[in-house]
Amino acid sequence: MTITPPTIETRRLLLRLMHSRDIDALLHIFADPIVMAAFDAAPFDRQQMAQWLRRNLDHQERYGYGLFAAILKANGLLVGDCGLEIMEVDGTVEAELGYDFRSDYWGHGLATEAAGAVRNYAFQVLHLPRLVSLIRQRNLASQRVAEKVGLRCITQITRFGQLHRVYALTQEEFRQLIIHQT
Repeated sequence: MTITPPTIETRRLLLRLMHSRDIDALLHIFADPIVMAAFDAAPFDRQQMAQWLRRNLDHQERYGYGLFAAILKANGLLVGDCGLEIMEVDGTVEAELGYDFRSDYWGHGLATEAAGAVRNYAFQVLHLPRLVSLIRQRNLASQRVAEKVGLRCITQITRFGQLHRVYALTQEEFRQLIIHQT
């Protein structure tokens, strides 16, 4: 059973399902060499962005969620994405929490704000047993975001020829985290 998510609202962001018309705003993120350096990848061209977006739209259609468009409430600008992707990690099907933001909006806590809201959605609405985040070893900023929302590094794996740290949080760990925050 898939659950169609509502728009998730945080203090500064609206997280909504992506649409095909988001391509230009997303290209502003993924064509940025600063952003793509975190992936050890070249900036996307429009065709690569269209393929990436199509993959996410297909995921949304199949599961009812995917990577949400992160919209600044103050001005309606799409400044990033944050959400969940079902994928195989070392032979196990996992829900990965991922996030990408425009480099000119880094350092303002937006990724942490979005990731915390998506984490809550994953555990409180979808009742997922566990979340993981696969983060390249050199991407220290993304590692800090994962840690701030309660995920901890449990192992390292090589995926597509690159070393990744695997961060994870279980439903039980999430419940304990929430209890300690109140």
